[in-house]
This record gives sequence, C-alpha cells and structure tokens, in this order.
Amino acid sequence: MGLWRVFYADWQMECCGTPFSAGDEVSWPLLLDEGGRTLGGGWAGALGEITAAVEYVRDDGAGIRVLRADDGLVVALNADPEDEPAGRGRGRGRGRDRGMRAGTGTGSGGDGTGARSGPPVARGGLLTVERHSARWPETTGTVRTIHLVHQEFAETAPGSHTWEPVPASRSLEAVDRSPKWFGESRVGVLAELYVPGSRT
Repeated sequence: MGLWRVFYADWQMECCGTPFSAGDEVSWPLLLDEGGRTLGGGWAGALGEITAAVEYVRDDGAGIRVLRADDGLVVALNADPEDEPAGRGRGRGRGRDRGMRAGTGTGSGGDGTGARSGPPVARGGLLTVERHSARWPETTGTVRTIHLVHQEFAETAPGSHTWEPVPASRSLEAVDRSPKWFGESRVGVLAELYVPGSRT
C-alpha cells in the first residue's frame, strides 16, 4: 500500500476530467514528471520516488515505458532521450510517444507488451494525471485529501505578453471536492491518493 501525491492540472480536468471528492475511488493514467518541473518546479513535499523494473506497453503501435510499483501504482515515463530522434526534446504529455520506438520491445510476442528490462530502477518526480496521449494502465486508489493549487504568473519581460509561473508564489487551499472549472490563478489540484494493495 502507498500514499501518493498527484497533481491534476486545470486544463486536464476542464477538457475531459471528472470532478472527484475526498473519499472517492478513482482510476487515473499517471505520468511521472521527473524532477518536478511542472509550473516551474518548487514542488518540495509533493515529489515521490518509485522503484520498479521498467515495463513496456503498447497503444496503437506506440511503445510506452511504465513503472509498476508493488503497491499497485502504475506510472508512465517521459521518452528516454536515447529513444528520441536527434533534435527532439523530452515529451511533455500532449500527444507524444513517450516510450520506446515501435518494434524495440522484447516481449514473448515480439510486440514489447509486458517486457521488463533489467533490475528495478528508482525514479523521482511529480506524479501528474495525463489524459491527452497514448494509453497505459491506470492507477486505482482512494482520494484522501484535495488541495486547490494557486499559482501566480509574471511577465518574462515588460511588454512581452509572455508569462511564466512564479514557483515561490504557489499556495495550497484545502477543499473537499475538485472543481470542474478553475479560473484565474487556480491551476489544478494536488490530491493524496491511497493505493491500497499489491499488484496481481
């Protein structure tokens, strides 16, 4: 069993999420933002570390690397830079293949499904809900707490009309239910997700 903190971005919820309350059982596709760089970083206390062997799953020909922890947590990894064509940046979760290239798996059927590579690895970062990409197994658990995430933004240069998050301005507000619509300065929710059991 485990207790994990998960960030659910406002745009993910507003587009195709379902609001939830403390005490609800939910199933979410999770992505690991290694290093916790979402919204400029500064997520001390919300970062988690997962130790598991890398497993490969496929969705419509896309290969996805996932970690499946013993407590039932399943989290996809961004694309490994070694798997990406030259000049392509790390995937950010909006429709990109963030796993291995097609055909590189070693599963018994040759499609890479369920293949594991080597000993367990430890990866740390911010767990995020990802609903706009290839599909992988979801994590099911019970929501223990919910906090609205408030974030201020600052113009990158006077008159630039380009804005960036100010991590030091982030604050949390305890709530009983996630909203569907967020509005100015509310950028999502941080939920504590209790994953109750071992994998089957």
